[in-house]
Amino acid sequence: MRVIVTRPKNEARQWVATLTDAGYDAQALPLIGVLPAPDPSAVVAAWQRLNTFDAIMFVSGNAVDHFFALKPALALEFTAQDATKIRAFVTGPGSFSALKRAQVEPERIDMPDREAGQFDSEALWQVVAKQVRPGCRVLIVRGISSAGAGRDWFAEQVRSAGGVVEFVVSYQRRQPQLLAEEREMACKAATDGSVWLFSSSEAIANLLAECPDQNWAQAKAVVTHSRIAQAAREAGFCVVCESRPTLADLMASIESLG
Repeated sequence: MRVIVTRPKNEARQWVATLTDAGYDAQALPLIGVLPAPDPSAVVAAWQRLNTFDAIMFVSGNAVDHFFALKPALALEFTAQDATKIRAFVTGPGSFSALKRAQVEPERIDMPDREAGQFDSEALWQVVAKQVRPGCRVLIVRGISSAGAGRDWFAEQVRSAGGVVEFVVSYQRRQPQLLAEEREMACKAATDGSVWLFSSSEAIANLLAECPDQNWAQAKAVVTHSRIAQAAREAGFCVVCESRPTLADLMASIESLG
């Protein structure tokens, strides 16, 4: 069975390797391009004011990687030795792993339980809501695309609890320009029984933009959230299976479509 992995390039490479080792015919077709921050000075300025925040919420692993890539040499660290007690909030294991790569101590990180039914802002809020009191200051590190920065649901919850929210954009997302052979592969995978793996509604929108005349009525997809499932169904995918966004669960879902 062929699996089309649509995550950004770096993540797609990792997932393809794991799926290939598990015996799948996995191929990468990154449908979200990732670029550095549009305004690096804003990220540096956020680092320089890090001790004014009680928590930093990272929306994704890319948000983590690009934020730490611009860390000034003398900036504060997320370590037990710091006088500050800044918490790092993340929605799932991917961002958690990115923070560990950045040498953030796990004791400083809050995320949904690994057995949680879903990894998203709603699940994260259930974990950290009691920490957010009136006056609590939260920095949200996120990406931005031509369509904007995405949902502000988490920020709305912080404000409703009396907290103060600031944002900084640490990376940009863009629609990739598929090569002719990549577009041909995508169109073939729409009808040959391949399973598309989506972890972003934006990836689906970019696929439709790159293959505007393709009919998806025979296509199958495994998706990692109900909102992505809705986008896939609206795109015309005939079979859409929702899965927890862990590789073990994703592989079980892929098998169910075989």
